[in-house]
Amino acid sequence: MSSARRSLLTATAAATLLGALWFVPSANASSETPAREQDTTTTQARAATSAADASAVAGSGLSGAQLADTGSPDTTPYVVGGSVFLSLGAGFVVYSVRRERLGF
Repeated sequence: MSSARRSLLTATAAATLLGALWFVPSANASSETPAREQDTTTTQARAATSAADASAVAGSGLSGAQLADTGSPDTTPYVVGGSVFLSLGAGFVVYSVRRERLGF
């Protein structure tokens, strides 16, 4: 009877995980809506400014490679959440091994 419950629990956990992963957004590089005219003009102006900056940097003897200024997302909740779930999973493994050695 215990093995039947264990299989049911495993199947339920797997289904829950797959259901949760269904809602994870995908990272598509293309936009679903066409770009507006104003955005194109702004992008062209930024490209011209970047080209001028790159030529000024090249003339000064510095490296021309620059990183994009996209900002930095706050990753603290992801690091904390990942650490909590990693610790929880490790605790379950330790509990399971200990329980098996005691003969439950």
